Amino acid sequence: MNLPNKITVSRILLIPVFMLIMLAPLDWGTISLAGTEMPVTQFAGALLFILASVTDWIDGYYARKYNMVTNLGKFLDPLADKLLVSAALIILVELQLAPSWMVIIIISREFAVTGLRLILANEGEVVAANMLGKIKTWTQIIAISLLLLNNFPFEPLNFPLADIALWIAVLFTVISGWDYFAKNKKAFLNSK
Repeated sequence: MNLPNKITVSRILLIPVFMLIMLAPLDWGTISLAGTEMPVTQFAGALLFILASVTDWIDGYYARKYNMVTNLGKFLDPLADKLLVSAALIILVELQLAPSWMVIIIISREFAVTGLRLILANEGEVVAANMLGKIKTWTQIIAISLLLLNNFPFEPLNFPLADIALWIAVLFTVISGWDYFAKNKKAFLNSK
């Protein structure tokens, strides 16, 4: 297993740690940043989520720079993104920081695209994420990060940046899902 794939696996292994920090009944007190109060566990979880998300860029950078792109990496990288984002979004619903209907749209798209990837893989085709998919992932990561950080540092300005970022993430989720299916409709047209 090459370095980029090891980094991707480390991202997957950080997900249960993130979930434990966010959901375990721990009370480490609160932290105040620029007038925004939040539990220390939520702040620690947000930092861990951001760290795990940054590894997505790092593994892709090394894979491309050192010509270490593999089919395993093409499979694991989007899987790691989907697992991390889905876990964070479900936690945000649990904490009442994100509307469930938006989370359902995002996760439903992920299931649908994963299903399409499975159909394509059965035909011997492994499809890496395209630019719209990467934009979708990063808009989701930014929205989740802002929501986990209680809209810091924009809450004192009464500017709902996290909410706007989540709307943008949902928009790119729908657009990139539509694009993915439109470009791969042959998988359905050729089915028996």
